[in-house]
Amino acid sequence: MNPDNKNFFEKVYDVARRIPYGRVTSYGAIAKYLGAARSARMVGWAMNGSGLKEDVPAHRVVNRLGLLTGKHHFDGTNLMQQLLENEGVKVVNNQIIDFDKHFWDPGKEL
Repeated sequence: MNPDNKNFFEKVYDVARRIPYGRVTSYGAIAKYLGAARSARMVGWAMNGSGLKEDVPAHRVVNRLGLLTGKHHFDGTNLMQQLLENEGVKVVNNQIIDFDKHFWDPGKEL
């Protein structure tokens, strides 16, 4: 793996660790915060690889519409949804209800 990618992934994990309980952010918001606005897909790759890091709340990172696009990377069919719902985030048909209310923007919050 390219060392620059590893550093980028670690930066992504650092941001993800700061997402407050009961809040969510998007791949694009993290990418933009890190100064790589066109790298939302790479943030997704980082989240896919975060399963080995138990301290990274990858379930709190969704797409820009609030869809649980990464749910197939979690063990069990609905684990991502269950983790979010345990934090008070309602999900219907793989989409977060009241996404704007739950959205956490690292560019404004950090």
